[in-house]
Amino acid sequence: MDTIEAKTGYEAGLKDYVERERAAVDLTNSVGQLMYGKGVELVFFRNHLTDVGISEVLNLFDYAEQVVKKPVDIYTSAELARTLLEIDLAPSKLDIGRLTHEFLTASPKPASAGDFLKTTLKDFIGQDKHKFVPRDVVLYGFGRIGRIAARELVKQAGKGQQLRLRAIVTRSLSDEEIVKRAALLRNDSVHGAFKGTVKEDLERKALWINGQMVQLIAAKNPEDVDYTAYGINDALVIDNTGAFTKRADLERHLQAKGVGKVLLTAPGKEIPNIVYGINHQDLDIENERIFSAASCTTNAICPVLKVMEDNVGIEKGHIETVHAYTNDQNLLDNFHKKPRRGRSAAINMVITSTGAGSAVTKAIPSLKDKLTANAVRVPTPNGSLAIMNLTLKKTVTRDEVNDMVRHAALNGELVNQIHYQIDPELVSSDIIGDTCCSVFDSNATIVSPDGRNVVLYAWYDNEFGYTKQVIRLAKHVAKVRRLIYY
Repeated sequence: MDTIEAKTGYEAGLKDYVERERAAVDLTNSVGQLMYGKGVELVFFRNHLTDVGISEVLNLFDYAEQVVKKPVDIYTSAELARTLLEIDLAPSKLDIGRLTHEFLTASPKPASAGDFLKTTLKDFIGQDKHKFVPRDVVLYGFGRIGRIAARELVKQAGKGQQLRLRAIVTRSLSDEEIVKRAALLRNDSVHGAFKGTVKEDLERKALWINGQMVQLIAAKNPEDVDYTAYGINDALVIDNTGAFTKRADLERHLQAKGVGKVLLTAPGKEIPNIVYGINHQDLDIENERIFSAASCTTNAICPVLKVMEDNVGIEKGHIETVHAYTNDQNLLDNFHKKPRRGRSAAINMVITSTGAGSAVTKAIPSLKDKLTANAVRVPTPNGSLAIMNLTLKKTVTRDEVNDMVRHAALNGELVNQIHYQIDPELVSSDIIGDTCCSVFDSNATIVSPDGRNVVLYAWYDNEFGYTKQVIRLAKHVAKVRRLIYY
């Protein structure tokens, strides 16, 4: 197996580890070739393998044993990944961890890795199996969510590309502003330096990001832009300004030439509010043109609440979010239209309202009028925590609750939404950069003696984790989802 068994000394242990490192290099080499040569992305029991270091890859095999309970070895995974390079696969997303486990446990034993993969992935073979045209994307606004979205969109370019970042719209656009916005994209105090290149093109009013030209456009009103003048057609506009939340206001984007659909990165009014993985399948993507990705908190709590509601039923509950401060608060005490938010965000805990409790019911209608919610903004720039105090319809034990969430995190529709954590020392900074919108802290679960009341803790990167949900929803409404084998 992949774990280091009893060794006779330092040299033997080091030799074993170095050999596993070589296999990890082999695996990551195949990951890159598949991604950029075939449009095939490999993940490992939901975890990303692109832009991941060798030590991180090896740690994932420990994760497979400790959390997934499916120990696999890196040598077999590397062999299967090499074999995938020889198969004519359609653009897809494949779980090499799952494939490895199925290969190792198959009965009767497959004659070869090639035979196994061609049989298992028969519906994925042939470029004509799943064709789509990449969709143009416009980022309307370039704040915290806009810049993270830009990073993620350009990172996913290549063969089998789904979304193409073509333009960024801001209210004004001087040369100085272009230089400053490029600098903000390159460097981020929370998420670190961008692992790529960003070059300003002042003559064309554009940014070259990893070799992709992204047009910069100045507009004071959504309807003022003619995107077709820049070769952009039927675009998906991702509005991350927070200025427009009502249907009538968001419809102004549709008046602009070259716009097909609009996606709001905030709770919306009179439009579908979607938590991807929960209610995205209910969308009428053929006729509806405006969508909301709800809020970061709604995306964090819905997956866990969905698991509890489906398995044991929720009678009532209260959600308290301990949330990082945001741009709408004041750095120092000053006037603010909302209660308490005028006080300094950097040195105070601030009680404030949240619409997450009522917003949940748009994604999970059976929870209507069952939840209350409030928020406390705290002096951290990113990384938040949702505390769910629930009264259940059935009695449960702590292990049963954790097993329900663990199963949902590894199987079914919520594998990209829930990250089941077993680290007993987990703190907020540890979840920065987590691709899931809900990081379930299994060690923090509390169940009352009568088994009816539970307290559940879900961490979330309120910037990056939420942006990943926005992009998942964007791919769905743009109809550019790849084939998936999880």
